[in-house]
Amino acid sequence: MVELKTDTSIDAMYAAGQVVGRALTAAHKAADVGVSLLELDEVAHDVLREAGATSPFLGYRPSFAPTPFPAVLCASVNDAIVHGVPGRYRLRDGDLVSLDFGAELGGWVGDSALSFIVGTPRKGDLRLVETAERALAAGIEAAVVGNRIGDIAHAIGTVCRGAGYGIPDGFGGHGIGRRMHEDPGVPNEGRPGRGMRLRHGMVLAIEPMVIGGGTDDYHAAPDGWTLKTNDGSRAAHAEHTVAITDSGPRILTAR
Repeated sequence: MVELKTDTSIDAMYAAGQVVGRALTAAHKAADVGVSLLELDEVAHDVLREAGATSPFLGYRPSFAPTPFPAVLCASVNDAIVHGVPGRYRLRDGDLVSLDFGAELGGWVGDSALSFIVGTPRKGDLRLVETAERALAAGIEAAVVGNRIGDIAHAIGTVCRGAGYGIPDGFGGHGIGRRMHEDPGVPNEGRPGRGMRLRHGMVLAIEPMVIGGGTDDYHAAPDGWTLKTNDGSRAAHAEHTVAITDSGPRILTAR
């Protein structure tokens, strides 16, 4: 069931989304050669504490996961697509990093992700990150009252496939509100004009993921959480929490 949020609730979600934006900005700023992923997790955790917010990631355990998620931040490096578990790995020059973060404040949740390169970038990585951001922008542009979920999916997929990249099957965006994952699902590829019609008050986490090698194949790492590309190519991820309103899409996790 899809819950339509009131304008007051959307404002409350914006407050949660700003905590998310501050945490991602702080973690991005702290990311440098020699910094560990655990240190980035602590930077993000500090922002939560200062805001009086909690983490919807910490302790989360969906049906596929062998253990509860042990951190507040997903940190995926190079061939990791999403759900990377922060550990002692220290960032190296040229690493492609995707950070995904959520916050719960006042009973409402925000969720967002960004990708970037540490130190000296590879040309191909810059294009990969830029494509993920363009796909996100295209998805948001399609998130207007009267359109359908398929219009968002088609907009994202057109950008990703047009750049020659793969899209991991079965993973995409989702509704969000009181819980991190709500109905409806928001695929990263689909046919326009299909699916649920978008209405004022729907709030969606729109999140394209792209695989640089052009295939859609991935596997779970031994930790049971991290999804990695089968061909070893790099991946990027971008996400915002977006409210569908009569005045157009409103980004609640803007940084």
